[in-house]
Amino acid sequence: MDNPVLSLSGATLSLRGNAGLVEILKGITLDVHRGESVGLVGPSGSGKSSLLMLMGGLEQATGGSVTALGHDLSAMSEDQLARLRRDHFGVVFQSFHLIPTMTALENVATPLELAGHRDAHARAADELAAVGLSDRAGHYPSQLSGGEQQRVALARAAAPRPDIVLADEPTGNLDSANGEAIVELLFGLQERHGTTLVLVTHAPDLAARCDRVITLHDGRIAPEETASEAAE
Repeated sequence: MDNPVLSLSGATLSLRGNAGLVEILKGITLDVHRGESVGLVGPSGSGKSSLLMLMGGLEQATGGSVTALGHDLSAMSEDQLARLRRDHFGVVFQSFHLIPTMTALENVATPLELAGHRDAHARAADELAAVGLSDRAGHYPSQLSGGEQQRVALARAAAPRPDIVLADEPTGNLDSANGEAIVELLFGLQERHGTTLVLVTHAPDLAARCDRVITLHDGRIAPEETASEAAE
């Protein structure tokens, strides 16, 4: 198998709170390969979102190592991490994080413009069409439904053709119909572009769509199971 696009070895994450140092992740060792879809599941507080943040360099591991696309994330500056995310990652959160003063088209085009793409608006229009929102391109987030806002957020993540998409409860704020539409779009992106997909979810049916399911308990990885086993 090819070299992993994401590799964690003994990764730990500890944060200092009011009660002192709290261990959130405790020795995570995990490889994710190009084109894979991996679901992260487990009870609330088990460390799923924190693990996703480590993978994207949004949190720094306090021990062990985290490598993404051959880069040691702990050795990179904040500027270097930001460029790596801009050029190679798409991130989709439960909260949409759209810029309220920008239209849907402008929200999708902004990361492309920051990356220096001269055809940013044309590519943004194509991505909005891919998520069925061509007729809403000129609308502001406040004029869009929750499902439409999440589709804009997904189009924004997909527009740079990222190597890796990290999705944190992407259907958590949506009703079942809109949630299913977002799931189809996420896996469609993976299939069209060979994107590696890592998603955090509480939904068993969504996890079962993934190639692998990683279960976390109290900051540690439980024995792995395949998607078919998770569905049984």
